[in-house]
Amino acid sequence: MTDRAYRVRMYLKPKQESMANRIIGCTRWAYNHFLEWHQEIYKAENRYLGYRESSEMLTLIKHSPDTQWLEEADKFALQNSLRDLQAAFTNFFEGRAKYPRFKSRREPEQTYRTNFTNKNIRVKGNRLKLPKLGWVTFAADGREIPESIVNVTVTRTSTGKYYASILCQVEIEPLPATDSKIALDLGLKQFAIPSQGEAIENPKYFAKAQKKLAKLQRQLAKKKKGSKNREKARQKVARQHEHVANQRRDFLHKESKRIVVENQVIVLEDLAVKNMVKNRCLAKAISDAAWGEFRRMIEYKAMWYGRTVVIVDRFFASSKLCNVCNEKNAMLTLSDREWRCPVCGTVHNRDRNAAANLLAEGLRILAG
Repeated sequence: MTDRAYRVRMYLKPKQESMANRIIGCTRWAYNHFLEWHQEIYKAENRYLGYRESSEMLTLIKHSPDTQWLEEADKFALQNSLRDLQAAFTNFFEGRAKYPRFKSRREPEQTYRTNFTNKNIRVKGNRLKLPKLGWVTFAADGREIPESIVNVTVTRTSTGKYYASILCQVEIEPLPATDSKIALDLGLKQFAIPSQGEAIENPKYFAKAQKKLAKLQRQLAKKKKGSKNREKARQKVARQHEHVANQRRDFLHKESKRIVVENQVIVLEDLAVKNMVKNRCLAKAISDAAWGEFRRMIEYKAMWYGRTVVIVDRFFASSKLCNVCNEKNAMLTLSDREWRCPVCGTVHNRDRNAAANLLAEGLRILAG
């Protein structure tokens, strides 16, 4: 069984919208309150709260007269906010993330997560039943949502739209095996250069929308703070950002699915994206390309469909090696898009040569 999420847009009635906003506010308050307690207890006792201790304290807080309003919220949503905080501290201690920070009501997306138990979550046609919200209508897109629901994450975007990400356990049949193998050299001018076939052009959605975004940002800056016109202008900016994000997500899903379906072995380079975006000249373009998200999509889709993904070390000199005689050109610079091998005389396209070397190295790792 494999976990698979189905994301659908919900259309809430005014009362349901009000309740969803209250639950979001309660979970945010619980997260921030216990993060503050973690800090105070660490200063006083040099230790952090565990999930069980935090959960017991949450139960006492819910029965307190001053915070009795927490009982309006879905209990699973409050418990999951504590689990998220515990996971944030675990990631911090193990070096995978920075120290947990307080959540803000101004963040672009606000979420809460509720768990399935005793059929409290159900799907019937284009209607979804959620704790505290009841039956809500969602946009049906032809996909059948399985009954094996694990949890549902409710998201409110900066444009005021509501989405439900329904996590289910499903069985996905592997695709028929194929002999095709491919390596991808990710870039900025072109999104990906394969070891064989045509290059994938970089759509540069954010770069194309920058002029319009700049105009909308200027209009927003001129509006009086707290006014209705400022909120309208903010919504226009948020909608444009959301449009760009949706375009990018659609592109990444389609290309990653195509690559996984067509190839049995996929070789990628282990790019240090977090370090690369520190270059202020390239940070915007690298973020727009979303290499990390592309790799994530390829990896989980390959796992679903029985494909193999090989990750080559980032220090492997894929661009500088001649894929014919394996000679290393130590004098190669970033501006050299084509170069001639000093030993065998082969003229190489920098990116295509890098993809060929990545494929050879990936197959060597797979064999050994």
